[in-house]
Amino acid sequence: MSARWRALVDALLGRERRLRLRSARCLLACALMAYSVASMGYLVGAGLAAPGPMLALALFGMGGMLGFYAAIRSGLSERWSDPSLTLAQMSFSLVVGALAYMLAGRGRGAVFPIMMVVLMFGLYSLSPRQVRLMSWLALQLFGTAMGVMAWRDPLVYPPEVEFAHFLVIAIFLPAVSILAGQLGLLRDALKRQKAELREALARNEALAQRDELTGLANRRHMAALIEAERARCVRGGGRFCLAVLDIDRFKRINDAHGHPAGDRVLEVFAAEALAAIREADVLARWGGEEFMLMLPDTGLTAARLGLERLRTRVEALRVAHGAAELAFTLSAGLVEVAGGESPVEAIARADRALYEAKQQGRNKVVSG
Repeated sequence: MSARWRALVDALLGRERRLRLRSARCLLACALMAYSVASMGYLVGAGLAAPGPMLALALFGMGGMLGFYAAIRSGLSERWSDPSLTLAQMSFSLVVGALAYMLAGRGRGAVFPIMMVVLMFGLYSLSPRQVRLMSWLALQLFGTAMGVMAWRDPLVYPPEVEFAHFLVIAIFLPAVSILAGQLGLLRDALKRQKAELREALARNEALAQRDELTGLANRRHMAALIEAERARCVRGGGRFCLAVLDIDRFKRINDAHGHPAGDRVLEVFAAEALAAIREADVLARWGGEEFMLMLPDTGLTAARLGLERLRTRVEALRVAHGAAELAFTLSAGLVEVAGGESPVEAIARADRALYEAKQQGRNKVVSG
């Protein structure tokens, strides 16, 4: 699509997706009205309708539809409950159609397909109740038009013929309502399926990024976040710290109290750690009883102070398990990621610092 053509389309429809869809639908309705006006012109040319009233109706019909387009394209229709103005457009078109039926004389049979198109226009966007409302309005308008013209001009609009026409639309319009109901059910089913699919995709995405037990970021997601933070710091000259955290003697808890107790310790630790760290920090379960903490825009001194506070809070924790209360401590290896250093190298340094913390008796924070 050329730039000039794209600019023209943007001018006609707008740039926002919903506005473009509404504007496009309204322009389609305008095109249908223009086709109907051309049909009226044919009736005038064939001598079946008077030119003056038909010209007035054509101007009324096109002017009204262009007014709807202007309201939608300008955003004015956003103030109303139905920004697309579908019901209003259909009601207006049915009024024009009924007036055209009264003016078309012997050519009035050409109006019926236009009425059908107007009703079909709303099948895929209106609710079944709204389609029934439009069908009832069409029946009232055209029934009134037939009755009035059969009374005023029975030679051109014979009452028996108009009654037959009324019977036709009285059968057709309920059929449209039934079809609208079936389409509405299908549309609702598709909406439910789409909602269920979105929920399933969201759950899958969460499972792909989160540890199922603790709800923290998992190792794969954390590795991606660390790489993204490293790239950001390289571009902007910032700095960040990484810490590998390990629950001391976690195997003893599992062996002495069972894996459910160990899982509970991990859950409590994760919740306590999340409450202790900053909102900008990211905590992940790295594997087993090991966790990874990333502290963006933080130097080594500030990061160490934060980890010491966390270590103290963990030391004071007690996890209820049956009649017993489980206590545990935390060891951490902390590093500030140097410029140009890869995440693998930084994590290896943090692992070495964690090992040193264990060698020093555990329940310590060691900087690497």
